[in-house]
Amino acid sequence: AGGRGKDGAPIITFPEFAGFSDIPDEDFLNVVTYLTSIPSLEAASIGFIIIIDRRRDKWSAVKASLTRIAGAFPGNLQLVFVLRPSRFIQRTIADIGIKLYRDDFKMKVPIIMLNSVSDLHGYIDKSQLTRELGGTLEYGHSQWIHHRTAIENFAMTVKTTAQMLQTFGTDLAETELPNDVQCTEELLSAHTDHHSKLKDELKLAVKQGATLLTCIREPVTRTANSKLSSDELENVATVERLLAQLDETEKAFDQFWTKHHLKLEQCLQLRHFEHDFREVKLLLDNLMEAQAGFADIGDSVTRVEHLLREQKQLEEKGQEPLEKAQSLALHGDQLIQNNHYAVDSIRPKCVELRRICDDFTNETKKKYDILGKSLELHKQLDKASQWCEAGIYLLASQAVDKCQSQEGAETALVEIEKFLVTAKEHQLSNPKEFYNQFDMILTPEIKANAQRILQKLEDVQEMFDKRQVSLKKLAAKQTRPVQPVAPHPESSPKRASPKITRPA
Repeated sequence: AGGRGKDGAPIITFPEFAGFSDIPDEDFLNVVTYLTSIPSLEAASIGFIIIIDRRRDKWSAVKASLTRIAGAFPGNLQLVFVLRPSRFIQRTIADIGIKLYRDDFKMKVPIIMLNSVSDLHGYIDKSQLTRELGGTLEYGHSQWIHHRTAIENFAMTVKTTAQMLQTFGTDLAETELPNDVQCTEELLSAHTDHHSKLKDELKLAVKQGATLLTCIREPVTRTANSKLSSDELENVATVERLLAQLDETEKAFDQFWTKHHLKLEQCLQLRHFEHDFREVKLLLDNLMEAQAGFADIGDSVTRVEHLLREQKQLEEKGQEPLEKAQSLALHGDQLIQNNHYAVDSIRPKCVELRRICDDFTNETKKKYDILGKSLELHKQLDKASQWCEAGIYLLASQAVDKCQSQEGAETALVEIEKFLVTAKEHQLSNPKEFYNQFDMILTPEIKANAQRILQKLEDVQEMFDKRQVSLKKLAAKQTRPVQPVAPHPESSPKRASPKITRPA
């Protein structure tokens, strides 16, 4: 009923019950074992006090009760009180019997035979005894059963909930992470739903415990002067302990779930990253392949200008993949900074993305440099070729008959000298410098074309040199002095003519 001895020992009462001897041993043992498990370990260690009320019964009932208790009591006994039969004959028999059979009961604790409840009050305070034993302790058997049943149900709920959480935690720990986005999303969704349901179960269990606690404390809340019995205080302690156990279980589960949920989210982030990486890598590979196809450096100004336009288009086309790659690499850096578990998988991919971007940029710059050189080369070759054509045209346009006179020869020389001055503008006068300047792009075809034009330049230059020599001779002939004629015809023809020095 919840009473305690003066030293705090729990009291178990065996009230008068006609069918006590008919109760099977197994049931008796189960009930007594349960009753001894209710008090705290501290109270149980003091030892139990047993009160056997047999005032209206016979000595045989007293003997049977003592024998059963001695043979099956699972707890630590301190004292046994027996309210012996009140009828004179039965009391006398009991006095004799207890002396004769004391050793048969195999009890190492005192068995105190009491004639009345007043004798019992000398050992146990009235406040710790129920009304049947002359005490003031409030006890309602149906309420006691209701509370204990509710506590056992709550304890089972706590145990079941803990087992569910443990099973779910084990399943989570043994779950293999999927290798694609869809399966990872499905797994994350399934685990999150299961977690939500378990959290709901936890909330219901906590609510059940809180309600039970309120019911046990209800007498105190209803009446200010009322106090809970030791048994009820034990019930409160039991429920509070179960609630604390539930709280600890929930905290441990939440901590584990937080880690698992983070891992699943990071797994999903990784699968998205890997999916995006494959897509971007394919775009970059196609881009690099297209760039590698631009091996032609052109064989004319028109061709080189066309190639430059195509290179520009490729560069513009590559901007979007390059931006995606840079953005994805930046996202990978953020995952690494957030302590992602797959750092060793993410970092190399970020490095590779940036490497390909740098390779494309550097290769594009190199292509522009080469095509720029090629454009300059072909422009110079075209200008040289045009100069040769203009020179040939100039030489062809100088009429021979006009060059026979001094004025005509000098005019032609001025035209030639003026034209030869323009040769410096074509920067092809020194073949060695030309080859050094464009050595990196001189293919056999371009080199052959350059040699042809250089040879043509040399030939035209030689033609100009010969024309200049001829024109200078013609101009020099026109400037020779006229031979003097003899003033006297009678002069002797044999007389030598005076020697005239020709101008240089």
